[in-house]
Amino acid sequence: MVFQDPYASLNPKQMVGDIVSEPIRNFSNKSMKELKDEVMELLTKVGLPGDAYYKYPHEFSGGQRQRIGIARALALKPKLIVADEPVSALDVSVQSQVLNLLKELQDEFDLTYLFIAHDLSVVKHMSDRIGVMYLGNLVEIADKNSLYAEPLHPYTQALISAIPEPDPRKQKERIILQGDVPSPVNPPSGCPFHTRCPVAKEECSRVKPTLKEVKPGHQVACVLYN
Repeated sequence: MVFQDPYASLNPKQMVGDIVSEPIRNFSNKSMKELKDEVMELLTKVGLPGDAYYKYPHEFSGGQRQRIGIARALALKPKLIVADEPVSALDVSVQSQVLNLLKELQDEFDLTYLFIAHDLSVVKHMSDRIGVMYLGNLVEIADKNSLYAEPLHPYTQALISAIPEPDPRKQKERIILQGDVPSPVNPPSGCPFHTRCPVAKEECSRVKPTLKEVKPGHQVACVLYN
């Protein structure tokens, strides 16, 4: 896993070499030299200098600390990495560097990412297939091209409409959702989105919809499309 906060997720009392090698130490019997060689290679892969091995997390910038977290995640050669808002705590200038690094590593290590984010431009850049969640529930799943070109769930439509239009000459209709987001501790009955849905019907307050395929590769959880 790659965590959101690149500082809180690293032990400040450990050197980078120990942080990255810990998973390998726990799951292998490699010698100290083998461990060090492997960690040094991982640090190089994520764009850090070799002397990073002997430094502590506080000696690095936010972007560099996130690279350490990525190296640690790669240590056991996983097939799946869960990236939980991995760039939201970074400066905008650094975000693209880390995102491009993740894309490069995905190709090199044949990785699958479960990439969690709120930034829709980041989601589109990183994803092949997107799942949209509202109040802890999946409401729509589709490949990225279908989702951005033709969102079907009312919540997805509102999200897509909120993406800023870079061309000031183009007018874009914004869907403004009414009301507040309900508490996830005490969600509304029926469809969790019905209290804010602009096209809700009476049955939406009683029946919780399940994901159903509306066309190949595209699933929507909304009684209006069942």
